[in-house]
Amino acid sequence: MMAPVVQQALAWLEGQVQRGDALTSPQAVRSYLRLRLGARPHEVFAVVFLDAQNQVIDIQELFRGTLTQTSVYPREVVIEALARNAAAVILAHNHPSGTAEPSRADQALTQTLKSALALVDVRVLDHFIVTRSNAFSFAEHGLM
Repeated sequence: MMAPVVQQALAWLEGQVQRGDALTSPQAVRSYLRLRLGARPHEVFAVVFLDAQNQVIDIQELFRGTLTQTSVYPREVVIEALARNAAAVILAHNHPSGTAEPSRADQALTQTLKSALALVDVRVLDHFIVTRSNAFSFAEHGLM
């Protein structure tokens, strides 16, 4: 159960992320994802679906895993992107271990999803790995 102050912060950030101009503030997206996913005791993979102007269409947690891994199916991510008529996505998942550094599997998954989504003209703008206190951006570290 989340503390009331965390719930209030998450609600406020969700309002910021849901608004059309939310992605002019990458920090709001980072904070929202960290609060929404960072404290989970198991891995969760989420996708932020964006329109052609990079405005948020929807945010969905698509896959749930175990303490150390989750299975992500590129076909399902493509289906969800097409269902929302998304032009771009931001990928995100948490590391319950508390370490936000990407593994080789995380990097390979990002490239696989980029390739699969590119086939249907959906751009992958970033992939965040979040923990309770930190967030790692693939784009900021030149891994996109």
